[in-house]
Amino acid sequence: MRSIVYTKPGASSVLELVEREIPEPGAGEVRVRVVVSGVNPTDWKARAGGTYGDGLPFPEITPNQDGAGVVDAVGPGVERLTVGDRVWLFMAAASRPTGTAQEYTVVPESRVVPLPDGVSFDVGASLGVPAMTAHRALTTHEDGPARLSPGALDGFTVLVAGGAGAVGHAAIQLARWAGATVITTISSDAKAALATAAGAHHVVNYREEDAAERIRSIAPDGVDIVVEVSIPQNAALVADVLANHGVVSIYANNGGDEASLPIRPNMSVNARYQFLLLYTIGDEALSAAAEDLTEALHDGVLPVGEDAGLPLTRFALEQTAQAHDAVEQDTVGKVLIDVTEAR
Repeated sequence: MRSIVYTKPGASSVLELVEREIPEPGAGEVRVRVVVSGVNPTDWKARAGGTYGDGLPFPEITPNQDGAGVVDAVGPGVERLTVGDRVWLFMAAASRPTGTAQEYTVVPESRVVPLPDGVSFDVGASLGVPAMTAHRALTTHEDGPARLSPGALDGFTVLVAGGAGAVGHAAIQLARWAGATVITTISSDAKAALATAAGAHHVVNYREEDAAERIRSIAPDGVDIVVEVSIPQNAALVADVLANHGVVSIYANNGGDEASLPIRPNMSVNARYQFLLLYTIGDEALSAAAEDLTEALHDGVLPVGEDAGLPLTRFALEQTAQAHDAVEQDTVGKVLIDVTEAR
């Protein structure tokens, strides 16, 4: 099979296309023929050394956590999946040497989720990191739901920072599906159009208007849940618009590794700041996200493509380095790699 590998951390130039033997699944493992691989910031950051530092945990690593394809073989003890099942994958490369940037990958059964009939491999490869992170961000309010379903967020107001990003896109879709009033901040008319296509009820251009004043005009009592990509840049805004007992779910460090929080405004509303990282939230939260996302897919939620608010940029497997560069350069939408033919 063809596989993308790297043997040292560094720029995207460390990635190379090689031929490797097709791996065999062990006990509790599933082999998937990857049709589409999804690329996330975590993938290029890990490759660049942000996760592993100067050394690698394995002599050779195949990148990319997310993907979608067809079950090709199952190991002993696998009962939930069978050969031929269409599936999506998450955390394929977490604590493992091989991700989805290759024609076949072996993963634990727990990280393989059936893809409902009629849902494309593009959608499947776009779930994983973004959608599961969004699910977690929307389920951390102390008086809110631990699971998402239609009506679960009725009466809640959700603010999504950066609604044109992959996590923001999924958060808008899931929050609206669950019944919340959804506000998102954006930086341009083009991104406003994408956020609106994703389902946001209100878009606020923080470069052209007083964002706090506008958000307060929409939600006089404040925002219950903030899905936050850049707390170093948005700390003051968040403090101005947070409702009593509101939660700020922080899933990224865009804008810097440190933030200053205004104490009195946060104290006065009993604010909660919830940091989250998909790889350490635990199996229970991961399983809950996978189950709820499956129900959302059955309901037609989480489409991708420009018409759905998430433009797709595609690369071939041998162009994985360019795909990583595109994500690092903040390409709007979702970057996908076509690995094998859908059949």
